[in-house]
Amino acid sequence: MEKKGFFSKIAAGLAKTRQNLAESVGNVLKSFTKINEELFEELEEALILADCGVETSVAIINSLRKRVKSEKIDSAEGVKDALVAIISEMIESAASPLNIANPAVLLIIGVNGVGKTTTIGKLAANFTNDDKKVVLAAADTFRAAAIDQLQVWADRASVPLIKHQENSDPGAVVFDACAAAKARSADLLIVDTAGRLHNKKNLMEELRKISRIIEREHPNAHRETFLVLDATTGQNALQQAKLFTEIAEISGIVLTKLDGTAKGGMVVAIANELAIPVRYIGVGEQIDDLQPFDAQAFARGLFYEEIAE
Repeated sequence: MEKKGFFSKIAAGLAKTRQNLAESVGNVLKSFTKINEELFEELEEALILADCGVETSVAIINSLRKRVKSEKIDSAEGVKDALVAIISEMIESAASPLNIANPAVLLIIGVNGVGKTTTIGKLAANFTNDDKKVVLAAADTFRAAAIDQLQVWADRASVPLIKHQENSDPGAVVFDACAAAKARSADLLIVDTAGRLHNKKNLMEELRKISRIIEREHPNAHRETFLVLDATTGQNALQQAKLFTEIAEISGIVLTKLDGTAKGGMVVAIANELAIPVRYIGVGEQIDDLQPFDAQAFARGLFYEEIAE
């Protein structure tokens, strides 16, 4: 029941992407009576239009050609099932189990407007529900109301927030947060950071400074860096991810607003082109709508409303 409920949530969250992709693929498959090169070209175009990206769409269709030939697939449903399997394998190839040892520090990075603060609140609630002791740090001290917004989410998740005044030094916030996390024997310290990608050099320096403080003040902590991306921006999110990999060592991606977009195919492009695991996806506004990512459920959710029995 748990798996079915989980799939239902993913499937519902991917409704717009599925309508876009499954209808396009379905229309292509219906219009062909035999499997030929023209069919593969039309399927490739359908994937590109669903924001899988050109490079990734070409790779998927190349794999599909080989599989159709080697497995002697001769039906539209067989081609569709093979396509789902290839996409699932592609996403899974970038996946790795998330194993956050105690104590840990989780840095959250991403440009403003992607849902970073909301994501932190939802992550805090998720980890608290898993019986982890969580502390938040408001190290995005530059964006107006970022600290107040994070306080609202900290209150919702019933976790403490370490904060300073607006425009104060982010490093000082992280210094105090490390001390608070150790004093409270916290399992996890989640750090919000500024998202000023237009000034890459300053952002890089700031993240390096924060990293040095964590290494010095909380040396035994396991480290993760999650990049938050807005799924509604499609291929722009992929470009953002590429830029952030130049700035920080990203260990996972959180995709927000998947339920509000038809561009969910970009998840496949991220897995294929960046080989960074997607850790969580946002499929709604509620505090429990941030779901741990499941490659197979996601791949099926792109094409099917129901889970296989």
